[in-house]
Amino acid sequence: MIDFKRAVAITCINLIKGNQTIGLGAGSTVAKLIDQFQLETELSKSLTFVSSSFKTKLYLLEKGLKLGNYLTNPNIDFYFDGCDCFDAKLNALKSGGGIHTHEKIMVVSAREFILIGDESKFTPTFNKNVPLVLEILPEAMPFIKEKLKILYPDAEFVLRLSNQKDGALISDNGNFLADLYFPIFPNLRELNTDIKMLPGIVEHSLFYQLAKRAIIASGNEVKIMSN
Repeated sequence: MIDFKRAVAITCINLIKGNQTIGLGAGSTVAKLIDQFQLETELSKSLTFVSSSFKTKLYLLEKGLKLGNYLTNPNIDFYFDGCDCFDAKLNALKSGGGIHTHEKIMVVSAREFILIGDESKFTPTFNKNVPLVLEILPEAMPFIKEKLKILYPDAEFVLRLSNQKDGALISDNGNFLADLYFPIFPNLRELNTDIKMLPGIVEHSLFYQLAKRAIIASGNEVKIMSN
């Protein structure tokens, strides 16, 4: 049986040259990519890897790969990451981990952002199964909730709560995280702009027109989609 995640990883590595800086997100396909980098010893010893994911950083160190800091080394050649879902134009929702603010910093710092994963994440239209995640300044929470009711009266706003303590789940930046569920997703271009215009929202989990390519396991092949 073909390991398609490994096939995706090999396709990614074939794009890379020596002495580059490689940004990595999180998830099982990224872990498979790291495994493949470990096997490519001649190439990997010249590479620097950066990530905003705590688990990915630990795994890179475990595999003996060189870990850098994207805040002090912002010139990233390729940034590889999965997503919760993506459409035909490679717009993506990265809503699971709640670290989308740091991920977007890495994406816009990269020469190219490439989505990786499998075709199960493809959807013609975003739907209510995956929310838009908002990182919100705590002081702005009441204001944001009221504004969102006006902008999107049919949407459901859910503050993320911690399962380890009593209270809200706090982002790496010390802010609240909230899920916004749409029965029908608004126009993505307008959504991307309108949400960012609200004072108090640090960032949201829609990666609009940021990916240039997607390397996807599809059926019995690896497919490369371009935007």
